[in-house]
Amino acid sequence: MKPKVIAVVGPTASGKTKLAIELAKEIDGEIISADSRLVYKGFNIACAKPTVEEREGIPHHLMDIVEPEFDYSAGNFYDDAKKAIEDILSRGKIPIVAGGTGLYFRVLLEHYDLPRVEADYKLREELDKRERADLLEELKRLDSVTFERVKEANKRRIVRALEVIKILKKPLSEISIQKEPEFDVEWKMPEIKSREELYDRINKRVDMMVEAGIIEETQELLKKHGRIKNIVDTIGYKEILWYLDGEMPLDEALDKLKQHSRNYAKRQITWFRRNPELKFLF
Repeated sequence: MKPKVIAVVGPTASGKTKLAIELAKEIDGEIISADSRLVYKGFNIACAKPTVEEREGIPHHLMDIVEPEFDYSAGNFYDDAKKAIEDILSRGKIPIVAGGTGLYFRVLLEHYDLPRVEADYKLREELDKRERADLLEELKRLDSVTFERVKEANKRRIVRALEVIKILKKPLSEISIQKEPEFDVEWKMPEIKSREELYDRINKRVDMMVEAGIIEETQELLKKHGRIKNIVDTIGYKEILWYLDGEMPLDEALDKLKQHSRNYAKRQITWFRRNPELKFLF
């Protein structure tokens, strides 16, 4: 029999962390974070990283494991999460993978076999200078199947798809291999009754981030790391930087942060809808 793993997924601000902690207390589980930003040290308020108090004594894995300068990939996540699952199972506990990064769930718990291709940072930098629409146009021409998969994704994923295609000189959709899932997965999602409820939660979360010190956190990260890509491209820090740089007043920057967070939630919903095991209520 395959090892049992519980997956807690959903869009930002939907209550994944709370649900995962409740489950962990109920079934003697430990949580593995599946969030592409929570791996970074210091990415706390803007990324809604649960505090030690909020974790309620439940062990959390794959949080605060690398510095923001490190380009943590889906391949890194697969390797680290597999080790964490094996460790948790070896101690007789149940792994709970919780987060909102859809690709992480796909490579770890579904049937997608991730092609291992070393990064070409020069090519990546060249691609990243181009507009998103331009990148999508080229991706559609080179690999229409992958285009359909990632057209709603963030720019980083689009750049990576083109990078792999150009390095291997063949469509990514021809490289991807369907594999047998390694675990018996039980999928769970917080209950959100409407998009309006979700968007209201997102807006309130942003207001709470300001009270918690997101402006000071952004300033501290800049002081420590400078304007590195993983800071200036992260929702939360990006908008606060606009305010700190004098490009817009704080209220306008916060409105942009709320808007970008809602857009991100839409992309997450689109991603998770593809999983037949998940039932959306809206």
